[in-house]
Amino acid sequence: MINFDFNSIISLITTFDTEQKCIHYLEKNRWPNGVISPYCSTSKVYKCKNNWYKCKATNRYFNVRTNTIFEGSNIRLRTWFLAIYLIASHKKGISSCQLAKYLNVTQKTSWFILQRIRKCLICENKNILNNEVEVDEVYVGGKIRNDKNKPNAQGRSTKYKTPIFGMVERNGKLNAKKVNNAQCSTLLSNIVKYVKDAATIYSDEWLGYKDVKKLYEHYIIKHSQNEYVNGNIYTNTIEGFWAILKRGFLGTYQYVSKKHIQIYVDEFVFRYNTRKMSESERFGYLIKNIGVRTRYDDLKMA
Repeated sequence: MINFDFNSIISLITTFDTEQKCIHYLEKNRWPNGVISPYCSTSKVYKCKNNWYKCKATNRYFNVRTNTIFEGSNIRLRTWFLAIYLIASHKKGISSCQLAKYLNVTQKTSWFILQRIRKCLICENKNILNNEVEVDEVYVGGKIRNDKNKPNAQGRSTKYKTPIFGMVERNGKLNAKKVNNAQCSTLLSNIVKYVKDAATIYSDEWLGYKDVKKLYEHYIIKHSQNEYVNGNIYTNTIEGFWAILKRGFLGTYQYVSKKHIQIYVDEFVFRYNTRKMSESERFGYLIKNIGVRTRYDDLKMA
């Protein structure tokens, strides 16, 4: 695997100043032990002209873009690399309109680039958590004018808002998932899926957590009594992440549809879980997870 040390846009552009350098970087990171055919992993591979390869077993041609977010795209890898760097490093996200200006492409193209990249960010939203785990839920989207006069527009209503359930291991990783509701069965099924049996759970007094004590050691912080920290009992870690997520949704994206909201959440989870990485380490880690083939029609219908 090739590792470059860069911590700014200038150094990124200098490092990858030619298309061939981008191709070489991808090949070495995707195939560190030699080129492997995406059609038959055991097949012999022949090197052809212009960075193409041929799979002997299937007689099919491929290159480093095949079966990745770059496949089928006419956009240069240098442009893709800049987009990956920007989305991974902007703490509150970056809009498709702003990215279009940076890349000198249309808004439609920049949206497609961003959505393809976001599809890869789920790699950091399926962690198994242990030790001390805080859980909480938040409702995002659905901000409408005069919502006090709209029936079922406030609180825990899902008529206009989307519930997101979060789980974070203290001093560790975080998961955040879109859920249909915040009922006990929904929340507990997610906890069981992502949190080990030996973990200790911390939550607020929402009734959706009433059955957690049957499976885990469970402590409750009573927000309704203006209690926010009681010794080691608190949910400030997950609430801090919600603050980052909300600022991104309100300040950067302003509107996110329900059908796409999960990949936007994945984006914020990715940045949170890689917060201790350098810019170049985060970039390289994302490059290792580009093996997601997505078409424009798939994204529109997602």
